Amino acid sequence: MFRKDLIPMLLDREMTVDEISRIAEQKGKTTTEDLEHLLKSLRHTAYQAVITPAKCRKCDFTFGIDKLRKPSKCPKCNGTWISEPRIKITEKNP
Repeated sequence: MFRKDLIPMLLDREMTVDEISRIAEQKGKTTTEDLEHLLKSLRHTAYQAVITPAKCRKCDFTFGIDKLRKPSKCPKCNGTWISEPRIKITEKNP
C-alpha cells in the first residue's frame, strides 16, 4: 500500500494504527512511519489530520498527540488499560 492510499482510507473515518496495519497488511512500525510522513505531507493538500490522543481508561490521563503508537503504561497511575490513539483525515475548511 502506498502512502497516498491512506488518505481515502482515513477520510472521515477514525482508525487506529493497528486497524490500518491489518487492512494494509503491513507491520505496525511501517504503518506508523507512513502515517508520520503522511501527516507532514498533508500540510500542502486540501486535507488535515485529526488525532484523538491515547487515554488511560483507569485515571483518564490524556497522552500528547505527538505519538501515534499506544503507550505501554500510564505515567500517572502505572495502569496498562490504555485506549489507542485514533487518526482521521478531514477536508480543510475554506
